[in-house]
Amino acid sequence: MARAQRKQQTRRSTKADRLPFTKENYQIMGAGLVSIVLGYIALVQEPWDGFLPLYVAPILFAVGYCVLIPLGILYRKKESAPPSDLQSESA
Repeated sequence: MARAQRKQQTRRSTKADRLPFTKENYQIMGAGLVSIVLGYIALVQEPWDGFLPLYVAPILFAVGYCVLIPLGILYRKKESAPPSDLQSESA
């Protein structure tokens, strides 16, 4: 009896195969982490009722936690469209 040969399926690269985060994502999340660390540094400054602990620290926390970290997670680079044949159409 002849063995039935299985066809090997070629694996196609899909969007799911790529890593979810790129260099830009990590840079944005790193900026968010720096903002959060600076917020904690501003929070522990003396006097406790000064300008840095009361005004700057909460702003740095909000920017880090609510803007930069989610932006770093959700950011996706736009895919470039393939070049169109405008030159061949106009000729």
